[in-house]
Amino acid sequence: MAGELADRELSELVELLRSLIRIKGVNPPGDEILVARYLEGVFADEGIPARVVEPFPGRGSILAHVHGDGTGGDPLLLLSHLDVVPAEPAGWTHDPFGGDLEDGYVWGRGAIDMKSMVAMEVQVMRRLARSALAAGRDPASDPIPGLRRDVIFCSCADEEAGGWQGAGWLIDNHPEWLRAAGALNEAGGISVTYGGVRFYPIQVAEKGFAVYKLHVKGRWGHGSVPTPDNAAVLAARVVTRLAEPGPTRMTEAMEAALASALPHLPSAARTAVAGLGSAEPARVEATLQKLCDPVVARTIAAVMRDTVSVGIVAAGVKYNVIPGTAEIVIDCRTLPGTDEPSMRAELRRRIGEDLMSRVEIELEQTGSSVQAPLDSPLYRLLEEVIASRDPDGVPLPYMAPFATDAKHLARIGVPTYGFSPLRVGPDDGLLALMHGDDERVSVEALAFGLPALWDAVTLYCGR
Repeated sequence: MAGELADRELSELVELLRSLIRIKGVNPPGDEILVARYLEGVFADEGIPARVVEPFPGRGSILAHVHGDGTGGDPLLLLSHLDVVPAEPAGWTHDPFGGDLEDGYVWGRGAIDMKSMVAMEVQVMRRLARSALAAGRDPASDPIPGLRRDVIFCSCADEEAGGWQGAGWLIDNHPEWLRAAGALNEAGGISVTYGGVRFYPIQVAEKGFAVYKLHVKGRWGHGSVPTPDNAAVLAARVVTRLAEPGPTRMTEAMEAALASALPHLPSAARTAVAGLGSAEPARVEATLQKLCDPVVARTIAAVMRDTVSVGIVAAGVKYNVIPGTAEIVIDCRTLPGTDEPSMRAELRRRIGEDLMSRVEIELEQTGSSVQAPLDSPLYRLLEEVIASRDPDGVPLPYMAPFATDAKHLARIGVPTYGFSPLRVGPDDGLLALMHGDDERVSVEALAFGLPALWDAVTLYCGR
């Protein structure tokens, strides 16, 4: 990607991203069908047939397929999602759905999570189709020159709400459409600078989740006579106990990440990080806060333990009525090795038997953790691509604290790696911008990301 062609293609990528941002696919309610139909037209312009499915009104997903010669094994899946979380304009300096290009950045909801990856994946498909046309082949049916595996593009609805009306529906109803040797997904390959070193965490795992509703039982009464049976007060005690960080536990992915990072850290940081696995919870928090900026520190701490976040607390009907009931909704994120019964037992331990007599625990939804192999040819290739594109960069495996559509692919045995490569500045703070105000991505980052993704796809599918 050099010279005039690179400039034209980068401009095309930027304009595609801006167009995607301008199409609102906010979840809730969704309306991803608008984005899917737009991409259907983009693929049609390149001679690539696309399949749009809308199993629920407005919840559209899109698939497209180009062919290799069949000698390289099962396909590679390029996975992404079309929906974005809401954006309150009052907190933004740019229209969150304007797709502005200013100061070298594309601004808008989804610029990072994850329409930039959608755009890069589409651009890879465009380049493959154009190489077929240049060779006198039909990209709809003929093998792409140099490809030994097929490449599947799939961008889904509903990822931001669990994916059950997108990737989940596809896996339940048409798993054959998504069967692949491996998949590339969001949340990895984005540089993080620490101690002057650029690290590129590649997602190989993600935590599981369990959402619970806690029903707290007190006794109704008149507000003029305070009582220890006030359900709101009891709920406050429960919340306080749940907020205490639990014990740390090192997983395979995090042990591998630390092993990769340690040789590149300053000596003082190396000693502190090496001891994280055996440190007490409070010591882990203090060490990370000292070594990292707050967002990175919280993220690393979250992947070293099972976490509990209180999301909703509700009690009371009137100011002068002591509430007899309260509800607490909590979001638990679980490490590999922690199942739902184990998480429930941990909640009971934290709450304590003195309060558990007043609490009923109801499971609302759950999802298992996901772990892809660390020694697979695809993962090793992703490391090679980063090292080739940024010789000073350090790739390392990583576990995400959140859920992605990789959970659905795991149900049919497709190993999924987070690789949405972007080389960003040390002060860009992309972790804070995901789902935050003024979400944006630099054109420079995209200029790094597209060739890196292209290398990953063509090397894996052409070997």
